[in-house]
Amino acid sequence: MAGRPGYVTLPIISVLAAIGYVYYTTVFLAIPAWLGLATAAGVANAAAYTALALACVATYALAITRDPGRVPPAFVPDVEDAETPIHEIKRKGGDLRYCQKCSHYKPPRAHHCRVCKRCILRMDHHCIWINNCVGHENYKIFLIFVLYVATASLYSMVLLIGGAVHIGPTDEQPGSDSPRSSIIICSVIVCPIAFSTAILLGWHAYLILHNKTTIEYHEGVRAMWLAEKAGNLYHHPYDLGFYHNIVSVRTISIIFLLHVPHTL
Repeated sequence: MAGRPGYVTLPIISVLAAIGYVYYTTVFLAIPAWLGLATAAGVANAAAYTALALACVATYALAITRDPGRVPPAFVPDVEDAETPIHEIKRKGGDLRYCQKCSHYKPPRAHHCRVCKRCILRMDHHCIWINNCVGHENYKIFLIFVLYVATASLYSMVLLIGGAVHIGPTDEQPGSDSPRSSIIICSVIVCPIAFSTAILLGWHAYLILHNKTTIEYHEGVRAMWLAEKAGNLYHHPYDLGFYHNIVSVRTISIIFLLHVPHTL
């Protein structure tokens, strides 16, 4: 049960609690202090931020529950297939990759996850925040979630700063809960979230442009070192050029929330 996708864990509860806390502070404390919920600007910003928050929750739920991609039990690599020129082999022995734990061959770019206890198609990494692997089937929705969180965090920072500035120390009543203090505390929480998700988006943009996964990037660092040591040049076998790399992972469908099935 511990590695099953969708199983609720403490990190998942923490993420949902953070979303709820930031939403409440932004909509019910920062916006009223700055724009007022009775004004057109206040209602518009509250509605826009509510839509973003709902999008975060919806895509987060999909990232948690969607299967990252299973290897068909009957999969056997066809070494004579001209349309599949790349066949990954073991580092030692040169045999086709075979998972002893799952008892089947591994397709190209598939890896065994020790947490989920099975092989994942085009595995990028196992994410504790969704208690699920990020792979072939849920990579797009994972990136959409990160994009929404980054956007919502930056939007929230603007509203929180505006609320803290406009409420002012003179507006606080002694002996009562201070909205300004709550807004400042929320800003301290939101700032690292915005920074980390922005970095994560940039990292995956780099991976997409080079048609790599996180695992393949780290494997490539070692392969590059070994190639240079032998006096050779290393080239990532799945790098098709920027344009074709973007097309291969359906980046356009990521932006427009289209779920278009794609092949490995």
